[in-house]
Amino acid sequence: MKFFKILLLIVLFVCVFALIGASYVKFFLPSIPVKKLNIEVTPQRIERGNYLANHVMLCIDCHSTRDYDLYSGPIIPGTEGMGGEVFDQKQRFPGKYYATNITPYELKDWSDGEIYRALTAGVGKRNNALFPIMPFHIYGRMDDEDIFSVIAYLRTLPEIKNDLPNAASDFPMNYIINTMPKEGTPQNIPSKSDLIKYGEYMTLATNCMECHTEADDMGRPVMDLAYAGGRKFFLPNGELSIATNITPDPGTGIGDWDENKFIRVFKTYDLTSYIPPAMSQDDSNTIMPWTAYAGMDTFDLKAIYHYLRSVKPIEKSLPID
Repeated sequence: MKFFKILLLIVLFVCVFALIGASYVKFFLPSIPVKKLNIEVTPQRIERGNYLANHVMLCIDCHSTRDYDLYSGPIIPGTEGMGGEVFDQKQRFPGKYYATNITPYELKDWSDGEIYRALTAGVGKRNNALFPIMPFHIYGRMDDEDIFSVIAYLRTLPEIKNDLPNAASDFPMNYIINTMPKEGTPQNIPSKSDLIKYGEYMTLATNCMECHTEADDMGRPVMDLAYAGGRKFFLPNGELSIATNITPDPGTGIGDWDENKFIRVFKTYDLTSYIPPAMSQDDSNTIMPWTAYAGMDTFDLKAIYHYLRSVKPIEKSLPID
């Protein structure tokens, strides 16, 4: 009898501490403070932010409506920044998440520090943890001046009224998600004279590794397979899109591509000369936002190419978008 009393006490003790731990995670995390920022909106920052948000970091691409009836799902004009795309269980997400409205309609009540915290640490205005489909863990490693430029640019977008529901995570992600936000560790942009280092920074900003690396059960990239492709994405209609191998492996990656081919492939989709074709039922579409990346600066594409040539080649055959 004494043994069972001791066992019961141990069980109660463990349950109490588990309850305390779960309550702390649920109600006291994330605990990342808001920085006091007053970002000056200058023409230089607006120009840089426009470039980054539309053609590098792709904030506008994710937070607009993409037309997947056309190849590569270009943005529907007039929806820029309004949000609304749903990422839910149909696409293998552990909950229901929405690309938020990032026009001033939503952000006018946000301080610069609150936007900065969301972009670089993954915490929203309500102190809510953001699911890392918004790659705050990437943006938190970028140069603060680039993040400031994006914030300045977002302040200039036309207001679009589009009220959206709050995200909702399934169990146990509704607890786990609160442990995901982390304060950023910003770095300075490397000099363009160091082509590999600069290319590494631009590859980070474009989030190439995140999309072109298989993920584990928690959605984290498997670093031993960095850039080797294989990550699965589901389009809104349920169609599967698989990220390609962009390591320098000559047979299954881009090892036999020269610099001119790499740049030419991206520039092919420049909307000044390219008209995205309509998709038929027999066509395979891609989640790769070619028309957005096509606006990237040629030197930046060159730098990305040379950085990708420096990573470990991995032999891995995959479909090509």
